[in-house]
Amino acid sequence: MSAAAGTDAEWTQLRSVSAHGRSLAVAPRVEPITVDVCTTDPLSRAGIVAQLLPRPEVRLLTNPDSEARVLVLVADAVNDHVRVQLLRAQCTSGTRTVLIATEIDAEQLLSAAECGVGGVIRRVDVTAEHLVDVIISVALGQGHLPGDLLAQLLSEVGRVQREVLSPRGLHATQMSPRERDVLRLMAAGHDTASTAAALSFSERTVKAALHAVMTRYQLPNRTAAVAYAMRQGLI
Repeated sequence: MSAAAGTDAEWTQLRSVSAHGRSLAVAPRVEPITVDVCTTDPLSRAGIVAQLLPRPEVRLLTNPDSEARVLVLVADAVNDHVRVQLLRAQCTSGTRTVLIATEIDAEQLLSAAECGVGGVIRRVDVTAEHLVDVIISVALGQGHLPGDLLAQLLSEVGRVQREVLSPRGLHATQMSPRERDVLRLMAAGHDTASTAAALSFSERTVKAALHAVMTRYQLPNRTAAVAYAMRQGLI
């Protein structure tokens, strides 16, 4: 079975097993997630590689021509150079991105979301367990944000709506109540199963709503869909 062939349930169980430090023997057999690490300095790369190398859930790529399932990008901040790297990963492959940032504010977070970032971790919060858990989430098409950054993002989205979009009469209106409800729960950290349970939908219905939004607005993943909805003041 290839990494892409693992089901959501299998990877979710693998993530749960990893997070609780139990033997991976109880998890379904799935291929390790292929990961590429990109940094601006050799010391940062060495640190991330040292954390990931012993982990059976991931397989680090050494061939620069190989396409990783997840890119771990380490940067001090979301500047123009980082945005170019993020956009290149989004546009030229199916690779999803985890951003490890030394400093990041709400404006930079919006910029990163627009570039297709699937997960964000502050450098001071990086541990092997946490990083692997986020990589698995992002590989599943889910997202990750620290709670305080989510609060900043919501505040920034509200400011943009009030100060930039509303004065120009701009507001997205082509999203159904069902799609908004799904995205609202996703923004609060729910996965597919818990979103379906909360709304009394099937998981297939939740996935269909997400797919409809991503297709309509040409968004690369769930995180970008949530960020778009928040940026437009829809959730």
